[in-house]
Amino acid sequence: MKTAVIYARYSCDNQTDQSIDGQLRVCEEYAQRNNILILNTYIDRAMTGTNDNRPDFQKMLKDSARKEWDFVLVYKLDRFSRNKYETAIHKKTLRDNGVKVLSAMENIPDTPEGIILESLLEGMNQYYSAELAQKVSRGMKETRRKGLYQGGAILYGYKIDGRKIVIDEPAAEVVRYMYQQYANGQIVRDIIKDLTDKGILYKGKPFVKNSVYNILRNEKYSGVYKHGDEVIDNMYPQIVPTDIYERVRAKVTNNKYGKKSIKIDFLLRQKLICGNCGQPMHGESGTTRNGTKIYYYKCNGRKKRINDCNKGMIRKEVIEDLVIKTAVEELSNPETMTYIVNELMQIQEMQLKENTVLKVLTKQQKQVETAINNMVNAVERGIITNATSKRLKELESQQELLERQILIERSKQAVQFKESDIREFYEQMLHEPKTIITYLIKQVILFDDKIEIQFNSPIRISPDDESCKPAASVRRGFSFYSETIELITFKWANTKPYTQKTQIECYI
Repeated sequence: MKTAVIYARYSCDNQTDQSIDGQLRVCEEYAQRNNILILNTYIDRAMTGTNDNRPDFQKMLKDSARKEWDFVLVYKLDRFSRNKYETAIHKKTLRDNGVKVLSAMENIPDTPEGIILESLLEGMNQYYSAELAQKVSRGMKETRRKGLYQGGAILYGYKIDGRKIVIDEPAAEVVRYMYQQYANGQIVRDIIKDLTDKGILYKGKPFVKNSVYNILRNEKYSGVYKHGDEVIDNMYPQIVPTDIYERVRAKVTNNKYGKKSIKIDFLLRQKLICGNCGQPMHGESGTTRNGTKIYYYKCNGRKKRINDCNKGMIRKEVIEDLVIKTAVEELSNPETMTYIVNELMQIQEMQLKENTVLKVLTKQQKQVETAINNMVNAVERGIITNATSKRLKELESQQELLERQILIERSKQAVQFKESDIREFYEQMLHEPKTIITYLIKQVILFDDKIEIQFNSPIRISPDDESCKPAASVRRGFSFYSETIELITFKWANTKPYTQKTQIECYI
């Protein structure tokens, strides 16, 4: 019998364990139908899915290394994560430990097509999360326009009066002193010493350089600040005169030291493997004789002298462009695209028909309504105690929460993707190289005379197999054919690129 653990999560403090109970119930029913034994549960309460900073989620990943279970079972993929790139990374961690993620509600088939369906569903989950963020953003924007406090830490020199930000005069005098002294040429270290000698502290401790520089850089002290394209001038009362603020800002900018390094995204990181020794090929950088910055992949075995591998380096843009081009050509096949879009439409229709969470919430709502009616009848009969009054308030709060949760679930049902929407999303994915490599490419093995591109599926299709013609590829997955191309590689001993014939083999 296969074994699994359940991972469940809800996002905000307004939700309760009832949401968790619904997820667990659906997952347990799925396990029973598929003859899977549940060994453990991991639950994160009031934790967002847009990042992986979740205690039980991290514990689940760590425990998977013991290889004691076969699956992580979730209610829907968005419970696992709403960030598609983090999803791919953590799924790889689980896959390396022999563990697969299963969705109880989305019924993703264990076929090559299922890989694409799953990645598109994860992308749409992130889209839904981003759409909710937009709605919150609109509300915050309206609050800013009214000049009202939006929550969070209050800036030094200000305090809250109702929903308005007002000047905290004693602290504001310290801010004015800092600006005036810095404008007059005093350095930050001496400003801190003067304040410490006067017994002026910041959150109970002496000021430090970072806190002073943060104050000197903050445009809110001038009474105006920018939020994206917005200019807000009615939220923070002005503490520092405009002319002094401009002088200080110019000095701080000119005195900045160091430059931010340019972050280069090596798309094939943890995917590119040396065909000679089996070691990963890591991203590296270097400079040519004429001063041009170049980026390439180098075998870890050769770099760290783990073995006697003599595999040459390869330019980053060459190998990445080749892998992306190959994948896009196959995914762009009209028949393949139509098949996957139709599958997604069917999954969406199934989800709308079988909204188990909504059914559970509706059932709980009826139970709470019955309990409230019973309590009201008791009060009408004169049975009034502190306990009954407290219980009635609890039930009314529970009823209000359930009504909000039901509205949220019904709003999700109201947002239905049309076939044109899914097709557009699919086509957009084909223009995102990072998405393609993250979700579809299992690994790329680079030999001296050929390259193997392996896709995320246990099925291998031979390039010479007649069943891999386009018509069959719609049923079984994607067909990939061997081809010979001109591959430009980079040889470090000689800064001039050289050309060689290279055989490309693609498997799924």
